[in-house]
Amino acid sequence: MNAPRTKLKSNLPAQIDSTPEDMISLHGVVKTFSNAAGEFTVLKSVDLKINRGEFVSIVGKSGSGKSTLLNMVTGIDHPTDGLVVVNRTDIYTGVTESQRSKWRGKNLGIVFQFFQLLPMLTLLENVMLPMDYVDMYDFDERPARAMELLKLVGLEKFANKLPVLVSTGQQQLAAIARAMACDPPLLVADEPTGNLDSRTADTIIQLFESFVAQGKTIVMVTHDPSLTSRTHRNLIISDGELINESVSRALPQLRHRHMLEFTKLIQARAYHPHETILSREKHDDHFFIIRKGDVEVVLHDEQNREYALSDLRKDDFFGEAELTHSGKSIANVRAGNDPVEVVIISRADFIRVMNESPITAEAVGKTVQTKLETQRIADHRSK
Repeated sequence: MNAPRTKLKSNLPAQIDSTPEDMISLHGVVKTFSNAAGEFTVLKSVDLKINRGEFVSIVGKSGSGKSTLLNMVTGIDHPTDGLVVVNRTDIYTGVTESQRSKWRGKNLGIVFQFFQLLPMLTLLENVMLPMDYVDMYDFDERPARAMELLKLVGLEKFANKLPVLVSTGQQQLAAIARAMACDPPLLVADEPTGNLDSRTADTIIQLFESFVAQGKTIVMVTHDPSLTSRTHRNLIISDGELINESVSRALPQLRHRHMLEFTKLIQARAYHPHETILSREKHDDHFFIIRKGDVEVVLHDEQNREYALSDLRKDDFFGEAELTHSGKSIANVRAGNDPVEVVIISRADFIRVMNESPITAEAVGKTVQTKLETQRIADHRSK
């Protein structure tokens, strides 16, 4: 294991001035492993913020860095460079392993794919273990709290059984009860449903949703797209880098490598309320994705009276009809009542990636045809 580059000091974890909404804040996090073949960088200057009360999923191909990213958040591994702040605490700078372990016990609940229950302890004793380790709750209160958590996950009848005597799904439910033993504000789960049937997986996600409703923050690595649809945000990591969320949400059919390519190419623009973004019949060589705010698409009739064609919102896109057809804007596009932030991609980059991604090109083409037909009907009615 690589040692952190920061010099350790014998003090408690430092409190960081982050916004009250931040539960997790990563700044320029790098993780490099060394072996006989040389150095291999798994995380490449990752910046990430996750707010309190969010339910976030992380996906990526094997070897993309998603589990390493979780290990940075939990303090299980050390970043080679960068800052990791969890619950307003810098968990690496000047912190010993013992201090970090105690901090983790009070602030994090961790759920692993393979449960990691201690086989010689009953389910009840497994759930009590974190309370014993960090000395939370009075000694006499711990069995009752553990039983309450087992009841929450439907295992109160199995409290005195060893893990080997219950099903894999029940073992995972017991692991979730154990993760919540010290009432942590953050729950981190690495493929928590990977070895379970769909019914048990749904039970676990319902539990997670109930925790989030109580104000907990949950970060979950998963390969299951049916689960990512139930989270507030879905982060995609590719080759050690996070893909821009506006790109992944606007163009979900893209391969991850193309999403990452767009992430590196996009440029940000901002517009004031009601500011014109595109003018009809004027050329523009960019594809636009709305990152924040609402956008109005408007036309004028023969008497030059304005009427709305459509409204576009966060993660919608525009400009694709212009890039794939005449190059001239088919309508006037302007910011709505609030400031608008967009990211843009040049014509050359957009066309090149569309040519390499026929599935995305087909989906975008259908959107273009719908817009052109809507515009044709609107033009006809305005005459």
